[in-house]
Formats: sequence, structure tokens, C-alpha cells
Amino acid sequence: MTEDILEIERLTAGYVRGLPILKDVSLKLARESVTVIIGPNGAGKSTLIKAIAGIVRVTSGTIMLRGKDISGILPHEMAKHSIAYVPQSDNVFRTLSIIKNLELVLKNSRESTSQRIEELFSQFPIIREKQKEKAGSLSGGQRQILAVAMALCNRPEIILMDEPSAGLSPKAAQGVLEFARALTREGVSILLVEQNVNQALRLSDYCYILAEGKNQLDGMASELLEDPIVGQIYLGGKRVVET
Repeated sequence: MTEDILEIERLTAGYVRGLPILKDVSLKLARESVTVIIGPNGAGKSTLIKAIAGIVRVTSGTIMLRGKDISGILPHEMAKHSIAYVPQSDNVFRTLSIIKNLELVLKNSRESTSQRIEELFSQFPIIREKQKEKAGSLSGGQRQILAVAMALCNRPEIILMDEPSAGLSPKAAQGVLEFARALTREGVSILLVEQNVNQALRLSDYCYILAEGKNQLDGMASELLEDPIVGQIYLGGKRVVET
């Protein structure tokens, strides 16, 4: 049986006190797996990722990491809990070179900066080739690869990814999602918000569907891929849980 590294129970959270976006949402993330969160626009998917990262206020419920409650952590505390967050946009410093982006993330690392950057260059040949170029000059797919490399700098156990394929070509989107899948073979657990439902389900282990800030359906991604009700929920045409 696969061990869960992250467990969320009845989480309520939002940007404004008294106006929750998430309402009693529960979720589990197994070690070395990809779990995807899908649902219609406004379902609370990105809010859930941000609540885990400490960007959005948690008003009730728990976020358990390896059995420890980390509900309400501050964003700068993610690294000490071995969590990294890759936002949908503004996830690299565009005016800085690739190598400067990596050095900035590694500024307070206990590791040798040069050694860790060399390891990342070996893992991501494309950023080695362009290391002196400004991040803003990269293609959308290349910027996402740099953003993931930056997330990996401090060797996190969990990476939270918010719509990494947004705005990318189908080929680039496929490449980014395949890379997320490959990270699990290196011991990383991925929690992914994604609008590219078909590709995400094909590359994920487990899926949660949210609508109106609540759990609607969850199950093995391969099974939900074949379930016609998933399309109805995703398009906002039908809710499984009536309120």
C-alpha cells in the first residue's frame, strides 16, 4: 500500500475572511505519485494549491505533511518543509539570466551552489545551453522547465504545480507534463492543477474533481479518463454532489 505524504481534511480557505472559496475539501497525495486536480473555472483548484503553500488564508481544517499539521504556514517556510511551489505565471525572473535565477534560489542553501547548478544543468540540458540568456527570452515551454528547475534547487519532496501547461503549444504542454511524471522516479511527489484534462489524466496516478469549492469526485486517473461523467463535471454541466 502506497504511503500518503500529504493529507488534507475538511479544508476551508479563501482570500477574504467570511467568504471561503474552498469548503470542506479533502485530498491525499501519495508518495512518488502525480495527483491532478481538475474542475470548471472558479472551482477553487488554484486556491487549494495556494492554501497548501501558505499564500491563501486557511480558516478551518488541517493540512498534514508526514503526519504533522502545517496548516497556515507562511510562504517562506515551504522550503524547510521540503515543499516547492510553481505558480502559473511570473514563475521566473525574466530580466535575469538563467544561471542568476538558479543562484538566487540557492542563495541560502547549505549545498554548494556551483555543484547543485551543475546537477540541474545535467538534468536539464536546454538550460545549460542557454544559461547566460535572460529568462524572458525563453519560449513558454523552456520557461516552465526553468521554473521546475528552480523548484528543484532545494531538493523538495513535494512540488505544487499550478497549470504548468497554460499558454503552451500542445507539444510543449505534453513535454512539461511528461517531465512532471518523470520527477516521481526521483522520489518527488507532484500535486498538479491542470486544465488540459485529457493529457493530465493520462499522465497522473490519481485525480480529484472540484466544483464550487467542494469535492465532487475522485478516483484513479486511468478510470476517470474513461468516465463520461468527468466531461460533464469539467464543463460545469452536472454536479455529482448536490447541495
